[in-house]
Amino acid sequence: MSDTVLLEVRLFTTAPGTRDEFHRVSRDGTIPLMRKCGIDVLAHGPALNDDDTYYLVRAFESEEDRVERGQSLYTTPEWLNQYEGPVTAMMADHRTAVIRVPREAAEALTAP
Repeated sequence: MSDTVLLEVRLFTTAPGTRDEFHRVSRDGTIPLMRKCGIDVLAHGPALNDDDTYYLVRAFESEEDRVERGQSLYTTPEWLNQYEGPVTAMMADHRTAVIRVPREAAEALTAP
């Protein structure tokens, strides 16, 4: 096991007035589904500085792991039947940044 991980930071711009619902769907549906698919979700929630921004921070062992687990999520019947349409409708835009960080830094994001 490497002493570093890939940290994926996703910023979603939600359509005006939909961020609370986006958070509910994430918290109760898509985040548990990600974890079920073996994705290490470190943090997620509404941004403090903007009414329409939502963040998601995930950790992966490698770029190959990130791509493979992402594909496993987005091809599940649960994602396709329950979340793809509603989540996509609430998203106005999104950006993703991937950086390599020390494992301890990633683990600190989940500390209470």
